Amino acid sequence: MAYDIAVVPGDGIGTEVVDHSMPVVEEAADAHDVSINITRYDWGSERYLAEGAMMPEDGLDRLRDHDAIFLGAVGHPDVPDHVTLHGLRLEITKGFKQHVCKRPSYLFEGITSPLRNYGGGDIDFVVYRQNTEGEYADLGGREYEGFDNEVAVQSALFTREGTETIVRAAFEAATERAGKLTNVTKSNAQAHGMVFWDDIVEEVHGDYPDVEVERLLVDAASMDFVRRPEEFDVIVASNLFGDILTDLGAGISGSMGLAPSSNIDPTRTHPSMFEPVHGSAFDITGEGIANPIGTVLSWELLWDHLDEGAVARGLHNAVAEQLADSGAPRTPDIGGESGTEAVANDLRTRVE
Repeated sequence: MAYDIAVVPGDGIGTEVVDHSMPVVEEAADAHDVSINITRYDWGSERYLAEGAMMPEDGLDRLRDHDAIFLGAVGHPDVPDHVTLHGLRLEITKGFKQHVCKRPSYLFEGITSPLRNYGGGDIDFVVYRQNTEGEYADLGGREYEGFDNEVAVQSALFTREGTETIVRAAFEAATERAGKLTNVTKSNAQAHGMVFWDDIVEEVHGDYPDVEVERLLVDAASMDFVRRPEEFDVIVASNLFGDILTDLGAGISGSMGLAPSSNIDPTRTHPSMFEPVHGSAFDITGEGIANPIGTVLSWELLWDHLDEGAVARGLHNAVAEQLADSGAPRTPDIGGESGTEAVANDLRTRVE
């Protein structure tokens, strides 16, 4: 089977982790008679600085016919964050109705959590984050800029389509895992959007009566991620809350450099997009020490989405084997002294 994959390395360490991870990905695909045709799109902040746009006007049309999209990173110290985010990543997620952001957090054997008394497998949950609207909707504005009466208004947007899509995806995942879903909101303070969200959760719960539902406010959920992470299984949250909680999930699981992410259109009408969580990390760009494992695990999610389970398992097993091996190369974020290339080369030798 052959797949056409669009690769957008993006900014900062995005190019480094993408380039070093590709031989690992190709090795896993070849082992199971799967071929990859890569089309590379050098879109991102350098393009913005040169041409005034992160991606071309027909960017979505160019991506539309690919089987999947892989994004390395977005962000640049010389470009405002809202420009880089809205100009590329959000343009794709919204344009292709990638309502579902799936972000697993797993503590691998051999990785030390900053939490005491947690070992391999003790932390194992997945956050389903609404990915196209909520607090990241570009609704609002500023008036009287520079004057004493300057005002800024920022509104969150919750639609039935977007909310029900992410909630239903989370319930489906809960039925396939441990049968527990945690609904995270802030409905005591946000009595319109968040209460609407809670109502949708209750409605959809009726279709999944065997799933146990826990309700937590986001502040309590943040505390409990640290206090009792082993009790979480599937978490569903709005765009902002899901973004924050998944960074915390990556932190307690060992490193942002280990965290994968997927942006999925459940209807499969449009291509879905996959990316590591860590961002462009310009503080270490060019040093050759970025952790490629989050990228490799994001490719695992890509192959799972394309129903190539054997390829996905090959990548996952290679990562698990390497992290459990105390003598294997590691990047500094997880206590090692090796670089991106050494870790990727070692992973390639472990792919089944």
